[in-house]
Amino acid sequence: MENYKKAYIAGGCFWGMEDLFRVRPGIIDTEVGYLGGENENPTYRNHPGHAEGIELTYDPRATSFEEILDYFFRIHNPTTIDQQGNDRGSSYRSTIFFQDDEEKAVSEAVIKIVNDSGRWKADAVTTLEPFTVFWPAEPEHQDYLVKHPNGYTCHFERFGTFLEEQKKA
Repeated sequence: MENYKKAYIAGGCFWGMEDLFRVRPGIIDTEVGYLGGENENPTYRNHPGHAEGIELTYDPRATSFEEILDYFFRIHNPTTIDQQGNDRGSSYRSTIFFQDDEEKAVSEAVIKIVNDSGRWKADAVTTLEPFTVFWPAEPEHQDYLVKHPNGYTCHFERFGTFLEEQKKA
């Protein structure tokens, strides 16, 4: 585990994001939870200001933070403020929780690539917030779509990679 890294992102309901990321190359583990809010020990019923997010444990020899963000921008709509699908409110905001200056710079660069691609009809409103603490969600929310395969999700792959297209340009 010492060679693995963690990434923290939020892009709407955490169930759908977790389900898609869990099978990505280089992703070792996923956990859903709450980030960036006002209270300690948030719960599904009480998480003011927190985003529903995911903690990704990944092997940097198999994938990069940049590739994780590329996929992140392909599976949710980063152009809607506090909304994904039918879900509305700050819990469903698009946010990257950066852990250091390097992650912040990579995040800014990927957002520029996404915006410059013109694939979305508007620019990304994804916010960058410093990572503070990740609060795991309750057990019934972990691996939710594995337990409930027909459960609600608004996440799906919308485009091919942004990074490969940018390299060709």
